[in-house]
Amino acid sequence: MSALSIATMAESNLHLQGMAYVPGVAHGVLHRGVARPNVIALIGRMEAVDPTARPAALIVVDEAPLSHRMISLAARGIPTVLISAAQAKLLEPGTEVWVDGAAGQIVASIGEVPTATRSPPIPEAGHPVYLADGTAVWLMASIRGTQGARQAIASGAAGIGLMRSEFLGDELSQPPDTAYFTRELETLCDLTAPHMGITVRLLDLAADKPPHWLPDARHLLRPLGMQGARLFTREPVGSVLRAQLAAVAALSDRFDLAILIPYLGTREELIHWAGFVRQSLPQGVPIGAMAETPAAVLDLANWCDAADFFTVGCNDLMQCLFGADRDEPELRSCLDPYAPVLYRLLGQAADAAGEYQDRVRLCGVLPRLAGVLPVLVGLGFRRFSVDPTWIPYLADGLHLFTVADAQELAYRVRTCRESREVSELLGLPPEANPAQQPS
Repeated sequence: MSALSIATMAESNLHLQGMAYVPGVAHGVLHRGVARPNVIALIGRMEAVDPTARPAALIVVDEAPLSHRMISLAARGIPTVLISAAQAKLLEPGTEVWVDGAAGQIVASIGEVPTATRSPPIPEAGHPVYLADGTAVWLMASIRGTQGARQAIASGAAGIGLMRSEFLGDELSQPPDTAYFTRELETLCDLTAPHMGITVRLLDLAADKPPHWLPDARHLLRPLGMQGARLFTREPVGSVLRAQLAAVAALSDRFDLAILIPYLGTREELIHWAGFVRQSLPQGVPIGAMAETPAAVLDLANWCDAADFFTVGCNDLMQCLFGADRDEPELRSCLDPYAPVLYRLLGQAADAAGEYQDRVRLCGVLPRLAGVLPVLVGLGFRRFSVDPTWIPYLADGLHLFTVADAQELAYRVRTCRESREVSELLGLPPEANPAQQPS
C-alpha cells in the first residue's frame, strides 16, 4: 500500500506508470537534473547526483535497476521511480507532479490533490512477520552505516541481514585500521543492540564502489572479475580484511554479530576462507557464505556443513545468469527480474538446501520488486535482506497469504515460458518491469 493514492485523482493531465524503486510519496515542481529540496528531480542515465542533496523525489531515466549506482541512490531513502526515455519526453520541467515510489506512479496535477489513505503499519523491530497460517518470515535490512541502522529500527526490520562494510572508511585516503572499524561498528551496535543483531559482510569491492584508499582499482574491479573474496590475498585489501575481523573479535563478547564472506565460487573457497575467519574470531561467532553465481547456488547442498548460514546475492546472481553487466544501462532489458528461468534456478537452490533451508537468506533488489516476495516465499525462502524503507510495504501484504497459496503461485511462475506471462500472472503492468520498458 502506498501512503497516498495518486491514481484516483479527480483531474490530471498525465499519469505515468514506471518501476517502483524507493517507497514514499512526494509532491513538488519537476526540474531536470536539479537535486535540491522541495523539487522532483528528473535525472538521466548515469547523471551524477550530489550526495548531500535531498530532493523531494527522484525520477530516473533509462537506468539499470540492479546497478551499484541505483542501489546507492536507494540507500538514501528518497522516493524514486524508474521510467523510460520515451516516458520522460512526456514530462515537462516546471510542472507540478506527485510521485509514489511504492506504486511506481507519477501524476502531473492540474486538479485536486490526492486523498490520504492508510499507511502500512510498522512491524515490531527485531521480530518476524507472519503469513495468514502463522508461518514466520524474517524481513531484515541491508544497510551501509548509521543512517541505514536508524531506518532499519524505524521500519521494523527483523535484523540487520547485511551490513555493507566496504562503505565504512571508503572515503579515507589511507586504508582504515582496527581502531577505525572498532569505533564505527561499536556505534552501529549501540544503535541496534536493543532490537537486533548485525551480520557484517566482509569487504566486498566492485567497479562502481572502489574506495579512495585503493588507488587505480578499476583495472581489478571488473564485472565477473576480481571481487569479494577473490581480492582478499591482495594488499592492502588483506590488511583491511584483518582489521575488520579484529574489530568484530573485540566487540563480539558485547554484541550479537555474525560474519558474511562475499562472492565465494566453490566449496573449496568456502572451506579456506571460513577457516581463515574462524582463526581470527572467538568461538561462537556465526560465519556465513555468499552464493552469487549459478555454480555456487546450485551447489548449496554441498556447502551446508561448511558454514552456519548462506546468503544468495540476487544482483550478482542475475548478472551471471543472464551474462549482462548489471551496471550497464543498455543491458537492463537482459536482466529480467520476471524471467521464469530465474525462479526455476532459485527453486532448485531452495530444494537442494533441503533441511538447511531455514539457514538460507536472499538479498538484493529482487525480493522487494512488485509481486515477487510471495513467489520467493512459495519457493521455500523465509529470510530476506532488503532496503529498510521497503520493510513495512513488504510486511503489509504477507498476512494475506498462506504457505499453500505462495507455493501454488511459485509453481505457476516456474512453469511459465516468458516473463510476460509472469507479469500477467502477478497482475503487473508492463511498465513495472524494466526489461520490458521501451527506450
